[in-house]
Amino acid sequence: MSQLRSGDSALMQELGDFPEDDLNVEQVEKACRTIRHSVPEDGVELDPHVRDCVKSYTQPWLVVSRRCQGDGCSAYSERTGLHEVLQKQTFESDIQPDKEQTPVKSPSLAGLSDDSGRSLTSSDFDLRCLTPDRRVEGLLAFSSHDELDRFNQEARHGNRHPELFALYPQPDEEDAVEIRPIPDCPKEHSGDRILIRCQAIKFEIDIEPIFASMALYDLKEKKKISENFYCDLNSEQFRYLLKPHCPCVDYSSLARSAIFSVTYPSPDIYLVIKLEKVLQQGEISDCADPYITMRESDSTKNKDKLEKLRCQAEAFCQRLGRYRMPFAWATVNIMEVINTATTNDRDVTDSDSLKSGKSSSIDRRAQLPRRNSERYNTLDDQYCNISAFKPATITITTIFKQEGDRLSDEDLLKFLADIKKTSTPQRRIKTISGSIKLDMSPLHDFPHACLSTELIPLIPVAEKSIRHVKEVLEFPSREVYVPHNIYRNLLYVYPQRLNFVNRLTSARNISIKMQFMSGEDPSCALPVIFGKSSGPEFVQEVYTPVTYHNKSPDFYEEVKFALPARLTGRHHLLFTFYHISCQQKQNQSGSCETLIGYSWLPMVNNDRLQTGQFCLPIALDRLPVNYSLHPPEKLPPQLPPVKWMESHKGLFNLEVQAVSSVHTQDNHLERFFTLCHALEGGATFPLRVREEKIPENKLEHELKLSIISLSSSSLEPLVLFLHLVLDKLFTLIMQPMVIAGQTANLSQIAFESVVSIVNSLHNSQELTRDQQGRNSLLATYLYWVFRLPDPPRDLQNAGSGSVPAAESRYSTMGRATAATVGNMLLQSRIRSSSNPDIPGPHTSAEDAEVRNILSAKGHNIPGSRMSTYVEVTNHHNPTGSTRPSSRKQFHEELALQMVVSTGVCRENAYKYAWFFFELLVKSMAQHVSQLDKNIVPRRSRFSNRFKDDITTIVSVVTAEIGTILVKQQKEVEQAEKVNISLAFFLYDLLSLMDRGFVFQLVKNYCNQISAKSVSLPTLISMRLEFLRILCSHEHYLNLSLFFSSPASAPVSPCPSISSQGSGSCIFQEQQRILGLFELSQEFKQQHYLTGLLLTELSAALDMESEGGKVQRKAINAIYSLLCSHDLDNRCVKPEVRGKVAALYLPLVGIIIDSTNYLDFTVSDARSGKNKTGGPEDDLENVPPINQSVAMAIAGNPFNTLGRNVLVSMASMQGKSVATLAADTSRHLLVCFLWVMKNGDRSLIQRWTVDMSPSQLNKLLELLTICVSCFEYRGKPSSDKVSTQALQKSHHAKLQLEEALLRGMGARGEMMKRVGGMDRTIGQRENLRWRKDLTQWRQTNDKQDKTKAELDQEALISGNLATETNLIILDLLETIVQAVPLADCKDSVVGGVLKVLLHSLTCSQSSTFLSHTFSTLRALVVKFGDLLFEEEAEQCADLCQKVLQYCSSPVDENRSQACATLYLIMRYSYSNASNFSRVKMQVTMSLASLVGKSSDFQDEYLRRSLRTILAYAEEDTEMQNTQLPSQVNELLKNLNSILSDTVKMREFQEDPEMLMDLMYRIAKGYQTSPDLRLTWLQNMAEKHNNKKCYTESAMCLVHAAALVAEYLSMLEDHKYLPVGSVTFQNISPNVLEESAVSDDILSPDEDGVCSGRYFTESGLVGLLEQAAELFSNGGLYEAVNEVYKIIIPILEAHRDFRKLASTHDKLQRAFDNIIQKGHKRMFGTYFRVGFYGAKFGDLDEREYIYKEPGITHLPEISHRLENFYSQCLGDALVLIKDSIPVDKEQLNPDKAYIQITYVEPFFDDYEMKDRLTNFEKSFNLRRFMYTTPFTKSGRPRGELNEQYKRKTILTTMHAFPYVKTRLNVINKEEFDLTPIEVAIEDMQKKTRELAVATHREQPDAKMLQMLLQGSVGATVNQGPLEVAQVFLNEIPADPKLFRHHNKLRLCFKEFIMRCGEAVEKNKHLITLDQKEYQQELKKNYNRLRESLRPMLERKIPELYKPIIRPRLENRDSFKRLSFRRTQEENS
Repeated sequence: MSQLRSGDSALMQELGDFPEDDLNVEQVEKACRTIRHSVPEDGVELDPHVRDCVKSYTQPWLVVSRRCQGDGCSAYSERTGLHEVLQKQTFESDIQPDKEQTPVKSPSLAGLSDDSGRSLTSSDFDLRCLTPDRRVEGLLAFSSHDELDRFNQEARHGNRHPELFALYPQPDEEDAVEIRPIPDCPKEHSGDRILIRCQAIKFEIDIEPIFASMALYDLKEKKKISENFYCDLNSEQFRYLLKPHCPCVDYSSLARSAIFSVTYPSPDIYLVIKLEKVLQQGEISDCADPYITMRESDSTKNKDKLEKLRCQAEAFCQRLGRYRMPFAWATVNIMEVINTATTNDRDVTDSDSLKSGKSSSIDRRAQLPRRNSERYNTLDDQYCNISAFKPATITITTIFKQEGDRLSDEDLLKFLADIKKTSTPQRRIKTISGSIKLDMSPLHDFPHACLSTELIPLIPVAEKSIRHVKEVLEFPSREVYVPHNIYRNLLYVYPQRLNFVNRLTSARNISIKMQFMSGEDPSCALPVIFGKSSGPEFVQEVYTPVTYHNKSPDFYEEVKFALPARLTGRHHLLFTFYHISCQQKQNQSGSCETLIGYSWLPMVNNDRLQTGQFCLPIALDRLPVNYSLHPPEKLPPQLPPVKWMESHKGLFNLEVQAVSSVHTQDNHLERFFTLCHALEGGATFPLRVREEKIPENKLEHELKLSIISLSSSSLEPLVLFLHLVLDKLFTLIMQPMVIAGQTANLSQIAFESVVSIVNSLHNSQELTRDQQGRNSLLATYLYWVFRLPDPPRDLQNAGSGSVPAAESRYSTMGRATAATVGNMLLQSRIRSSSNPDIPGPHTSAEDAEVRNILSAKGHNIPGSRMSTYVEVTNHHNPTGSTRPSSRKQFHEELALQMVVSTGVCRENAYKYAWFFFELLVKSMAQHVSQLDKNIVPRRSRFSNRFKDDITTIVSVVTAEIGTILVKQQKEVEQAEKVNISLAFFLYDLLSLMDRGFVFQLVKNYCNQISAKSVSLPTLISMRLEFLRILCSHEHYLNLSLFFSSPASAPVSPCPSISSQGSGSCIFQEQQRILGLFELSQEFKQQHYLTGLLLTELSAALDMESEGGKVQRKAINAIYSLLCSHDLDNRCVKPEVRGKVAALYLPLVGIIIDSTNYLDFTVSDARSGKNKTGGPEDDLENVPPINQSVAMAIAGNPFNTLGRNVLVSMASMQGKSVATLAADTSRHLLVCFLWVMKNGDRSLIQRWTVDMSPSQLNKLLELLTICVSCFEYRGKPSSDKVSTQALQKSHHAKLQLEEALLRGMGARGEMMKRVGGMDRTIGQRENLRWRKDLTQWRQTNDKQDKTKAELDQEALISGNLATETNLIILDLLETIVQAVPLADCKDSVVGGVLKVLLHSLTCSQSSTFLSHTFSTLRALVVKFGDLLFEEEAEQCADLCQKVLQYCSSPVDENRSQACATLYLIMRYSYSNASNFSRVKMQVTMSLASLVGKSSDFQDEYLRRSLRTILAYAEEDTEMQNTQLPSQVNELLKNLNSILSDTVKMREFQEDPEMLMDLMYRIAKGYQTSPDLRLTWLQNMAEKHNNKKCYTESAMCLVHAAALVAEYLSMLEDHKYLPVGSVTFQNISPNVLEESAVSDDILSPDEDGVCSGRYFTESGLVGLLEQAAELFSNGGLYEAVNEVYKIIIPILEAHRDFRKLASTHDKLQRAFDNIIQKGHKRMFGTYFRVGFYGAKFGDLDEREYIYKEPGITHLPEISHRLENFYSQCLGDALVLIKDSIPVDKEQLNPDKAYIQITYVEPFFDDYEMKDRLTNFEKSFNLRRFMYTTPFTKSGRPRGELNEQYKRKTILTTMHAFPYVKTRLNVINKEEFDLTPIEVAIEDMQKKTRELAVATHREQPDAKMLQMLLQGSVGATVNQGPLEVAQVFLNEIPADPKLFRHHNKLRLCFKEFIMRCGEAVEKNKHLITLDQKEYQQELKKNYNRLRESLRPMLERKIPELYKPIIRPRLENRDSFKRLSFRRTQEENS
């Protein structure tokens, strides 16, 4: 097998064995916004710099790509259409019940009485009147098991989705290091664009043309931020007036719309519109006057005036049409408009827009996306979001008149500041009435017919001629860091002011004519000035507007020039100053211009464009000869002398600004470019650079200095010309420079400069970086711009004549010289001090390390490194020829420079290694693309020396990473970035170099990194990111030799893919198969990269790390890798997929071993660590409590899915287990499922057969986890659930689970067997893969998603759930079909069944269910006997699950479930002959099902029962047996249970009624213990949901007593409770559970008492749950009683661990009693009486209701009123008092409720036993309430007529019971006479005082309050009054003697207690209460004195010696009842 099998090599070809044309180096044409590139005018000889610029801006991009790169990754983008091909899966959870919830009707109140004669379980309903569902075809048709399996398999495999990962949420981008973002293509910078269209400019009168110009100003930056846009809206007739002055009108000049751009929005951006008109005679105010005073509406009045004005205007237009004058201006704050338009959609008038800039509308802005800087996120910027406002129409009605003396921009900005403050400018400027109407909208796509700022048409071009839209150039308010990308060469000139004050002539109306001259002849004026509106595009001259009669005018004019590409010394700006005469004098004819003087400005000075502020003198009369060669200030003396105004003083101020992508306007850059071009030849020496002259021999030195100082230039110009600068430097690295006959080598210094620039760009705060820390500008340059410098040319230099070709070879500097230059570079950096962070030169350990590496290769001798060109050493023989040599390659030179660099340069080169790596790769790629592939084999593409250099570089970088990690922990992030860039470098090299060589590098890296003493997590994390990037290579599968068959392949890393036979010994086949699923040494050698990755994964999982970060990284790496295979178009064929899956078989082993890390094992239930569900679970689809808990409460006898993964694992694991986050676990599991889906089926089957049982169990465990993990979460509802409700329900769940699941041990064991999806598989809601922790939150922020998106998401997740579960099902089938081969049948089948049943517990789609039911039926047919005999509990579960689906609203699910259930019955009848057991289990399942589920659909279940009946009737084979009749009987029984349920449904809303009904149903099952138990548990769960923990506990105690009864019948153990008698200490009510006599029921009858609870551990489990619940309810004393029963059982079982935990719990209970003793509130009781026929059975019933601890009367009244008024509407009346109700007086049409607060009542003898608070609140049967009355009928009266009635009620059972309301069965009442009432009151007062006085920590306030009420002077009906009423005289009636005496004694004690209290108070008071104390004392003394005579008077009769009284009379005294004595005497 040493050769590849033929099929494999074919596969290998298929996946593209590294196609030769893998590399793609292509030129990409630049996208151009305009219809042609902006280039200089033709026919001009350009100087080299301009030529380079133009070439750089127009040449195509050079992009290197690889053909298949990103094949896997791109597939995710194809998911967008996924939902269209998927079929919709039906989930029960998504189906909305059709029926509306019917409100509870009043009849529901009738018909519930305990003595209603009918039996509850009689069937109300005949099944046969229903029609059965569709039957499943061919249910019994299969001849053989194999045929059945084959049929099922084909069904399962039809219509499956091939790509699992397409359904899975996209991988987390955060970890996706392998995604190298492609930098955006460089393009011209533009800010947010706004389109402004000028609609109308209207004034009250319309008499002349008006011209407008607009521009943006930023008030905050005090700067004009756009050029001017000119437009006019003049009518044709006005235009006609101007015709003589501009005969030619270009179409583009008629534009009325402009596109403005804003890069840095601020709240103070104003659009300023300036209006001008034709010059006319008069001041501005005179000319504006008619506009201010006249109204169009008064036209009749002003008709003549208007006519006159029009005629004047016409005259001025004809004569002065070419001159303008300022007229008016207006402004609007566009940011306010934008914000207003964003917040409300309406027209904005200027009342809004002129408000102060602080208007509230601004505050609503979202933060602006950061432009280029962090520094600039100042507060103001946050408001403005320009790109997304609604289009708005602005009407500006405030138009200000221009002030002739305040025209400058400074004045304008002051006005704007005033407007911002007060909304009007100061100095009340006059306003002109009129309006300007503008439309403003954001611009995303350019409209047709746009023109660029150079007037070149933009794409798209308009077909027909429509009005143009002009782009307005922005002058950004701050620097913009975007390199130039188009040729732009514009000049803006701003004349500012002129000073002619001292000139005496008539120069008053001054205009300046401006021209751009190329010589001195008037004909040299160039047409390069951009025209204004309604005129030519370009003009030769332009005039400034005139301010009338102003000798020192200000100007606001902006003149825009297109600069010629080549500027010479002759080019200059010429200014001619004129006086314009407005009135034509009689003797004057023709011209109205009078020349005043001239000035000029040369365009270049020392070859540099002149810009900035200038103040020029003015020459009178004429221009001197050759004036243009000199600036006017420095003009040499002339003959005849020049006549200057004011003796050569500067009088004319102007500013010149250039916007140019040719002129750098930076000294350093200019110098560098100039010197570089000098080298390229054609320069004359000495060379002039600015002021200095450079001779040829100094050129090299100067050039070096200029290179060094490059990085000192300021950031903005460096960035703007970055592409050009780098191109030049790379050319210098490559080209030998021949200077003055010497070959100069600038490689090293150029390289150092590149490093320095790279460093300063990275360190700049203003520039952005991508997530891998790469500077965006550099990344863009590398990807799009960089191309290999042209190969070195033989250069001639004017100074040196020609040099022989041989001379052009040159050497590379060795280390020594490099060091000195490096030092020099460093010095210059320190000098320039622009980067203070760079440390001085230093040698560190890592330098030493690298030096060792280098010296090992013999590279360390200074000067020993030579590049490919060898310098000729024999200087004396310059013409001697040396051997020819190959050309020097850029990549070699670059690698060499990296290796020999030193000091700071070296440090930075490696710090930003990514740049040089990508540079190397791109240059290598270009080199490779130029080679002839056929001749040059892959391994000879690069020289050995280059490979050595690469090895060195990789080794140095790896060492760097290590050093950072060891030394500078803070720099870990830096190390990560370098690590990633190194990985990408090797990743790229795999496509360029020999793969064996690259693998060797990878190996070196791994060894080198592993040798570092760094913390393991960091190390693994580094290696993981590194490998993740390598593995994302498009040919990774081939690199990993995926096609080689498992036993053979060359060992990798290997130089090439030759197949070397690995002489593997033949293991036993079985070991071999098992070995495939483990990460073996052989595997790692054979599949090198995969082996490395899996090793890291394994290591990561075995390690504990902070927050599982490393684990997440490792899992995500594997996950994204598989994802890319799955979605890779090359892996579509199943056989390819099979091979790929085989590559990952060891992953399966790793995952199985890591089962105990997955999130679904709860690390420790007690710590409650994983209990973080979030409010993300919708209320609708969350089960009320998690399944396992529900089972624990409901004691459902079936769910045996418990499998305590953790316990079993923890015993094997020695270390603590860090669990993974849920989303990470999902990723890992989805990988496992993918391998299982695509792996070879026969191989997997062999593997499962050969597995050890423990491994197989682990596998099944894993599958169970998978099922839970990929459960469908339900469609997210689009309405939001209130978060409070969510948190509440969530909190309740957590508390309950905490309570139920805290314990381990026997009860834990039981829980383990009981729990539905037991604890170990994680609380169900935590399984909701902790969406709060995942990135891709399935329901994240529901409110942000449209319904369509939500549906789409649900569709995909539904398909994912179905697909994952089907994969699991396939695997289970594979395992089961292998059973005959395996030894331990039963455990395998049992295990598989567990997983299947578990999958039925989860929400599943119909597709999956139909296949699962098929599988279940196959299992019943194949292994029925085994199931029914061995796996009784599983069988019970099976019945319950199937029955549950019989009530499904989905027809398909129902029909499958019916078929399955019938098959189970048939099989258990015919084969296993234990139908009775199935019968019992089905009955109990139903009981438990209907009890627990609140939304149970009985009609569906009935239909299912009918369907099963149909099966039985149609089953021909079985017709002659008992089966049909047995089935019939069973179904009847089930039907009757259903009828009970329907009743329960009616009372769904009335909890008390519902519990009564459930109680009665349970009572009805007295003869069927299993069912009674089930119903008791159902009640327990209902109580628990309502937080009635005590009642819930009582239900479980009753259940336990029931179990105890039956256990004592079966076995007679001393330690077991003797039936229910033992339980009476907990509650006497329990005795009702004592067993029905033996003749009715015997426990050993088949199927009876067979549930798992009828065992000792079941009993203990029930009691422990009860104890937990008692503890929750605060009844800690009851906890003790419960444990008294448990402890003997535990002792008998010698279960000491359990005993320990039990005593621990007892201790906690007693601690709680001590701590909370008197603070506990046990319950409040109310008597509720129902009166009225409308209540049906409830009429005249009285109940005692038990309510939670502190419930006030209004609360319960409100609750009952709410509930019953829903049923009865307005008929309900609440009786507000507690007087006995007289039935006769009630309205028969009404229903009455009387609610009274009652207190527990105890006889005196009882009080001796009931000492504690608990005892007084537990086991209560008697309650009392009092009703005050008087004989006259009023409730209250004077003291001597106030009676009181006490009513004592007795209930049927004692509270607490299994219900919260109990019937009143007995009622006694007796009355108290007024004196008895007084005695009670005084006793109460005395008691209170005594308690308050003798408290351990007395409460002064409380004491004073009581004292105030006792001794206070003015207390109404106070003690004194009571004494005066009853004690003043001895009563006449002897019967009252005793009462009189008792009251007297009460007062005696009372006054004593008062005295004590007053004394006590004396010690408690503060100083300021002294007076108060004296007052109290005084009052006390007064009271004592007043009472003394009454207290000392005794009744003599009472103190006579008396005869023994008759015994029967004592009772009456004891009961204080006066009644009976009266009766007797009467």
